[in-house]
Amino acid sequence: MLVFSALVAGSFSLGARIATRVDPIAFTALRFWVAGLVIGAGLAATGGLRRPRAVWRQGVLGVLYAVYFVLMFEGLKTAPPVAASAVFTLTPLVAAGFGWVLLRQRFSRRIAGALSLGGAGALWVIFRADLGALLALDLGRGEAIYFVGCVAHALYTPLVARLNRGEGAAEFSLGVVVAGALLLTVLGAPRILATDWLALPAIVWVTLLYVAIFASAATMTLLQFAALRLPSSKVMAYTYLVPAWVLLWEAGFGASPPPALVLVGVGMTGAALLLLLRPENGGGR
Repeated sequence: MLVFSALVAGSFSLGARIATRVDPIAFTALRFWVAGLVIGAGLAATGGLRRPRAVWRQGVLGVLYAVYFVLMFEGLKTAPPVAASAVFTLTPLVAAGFGWVLLRQRFSRRIAGALSLGGAGALWVIFRADLGALLALDLGRGEAIYFVGCVAHALYTPLVARLNRGEGAAEFSLGVVVAGALLLTVLGAPRILATDWLALPAIVWVTLLYVAIFASAATMTLLQFAALRLPSSKVMAYTYLVPAWVLLWEAGFGASPPPALVLVGVGMTGAALLLLLRPENGGGR
């Protein structure tokens, strides 16, 4: 999940630079097809490619994943990468709620406190350290759109454990990504056909390959692997590292860092991660 958080962070920095250059649905559909080819080729090479069973399960998860990624790129049209990554750090809190409802996963007061601390840090970054904006819930349009996608992502995590029937992480991921690709291809056919793919700048293609291979195929497999072994809240705990990774990505692109007060929120999310990863001394998960 440490690798997961670093790979995810790149999606924010790269995504913000191409979000207004290509339609989110068309881009995500192609991204899923490329990711499916990568995962499928890997499974075929290792003899792990088998006929899927009860494909409705991957269909449900594919819808959630498609919603998440489309809304992510739609939100990045106006949301700064660091603020968007802070929205993403709200997913552990939401995932913990879904984990309790779907799997009856319980967590201790310490974990509840850590999730609250991380959520508070995320809100501090999202509202740019402006207490007045926070109290007025003056949320940016891009951040609001992306939050809806994050709810879908948070629901995805416990559903993996609920719907998986013994398939390996890569095998199950292939079904999910193909289901998402089919859905977006059907619904987004007019947008896909209207896109002048050959006229797109190089940064779009670089981003496509990155998000398809590293931020889709790799992260989906990593997330499936972790979700089958850890409580939902702990799986998503590593998202608290994403804003820090995004800061490094943005520095690499030469972007100015956010104000020091905003960085306090990033520090709070890091502290929440440390609390979440401490082993339990009995009690709830």
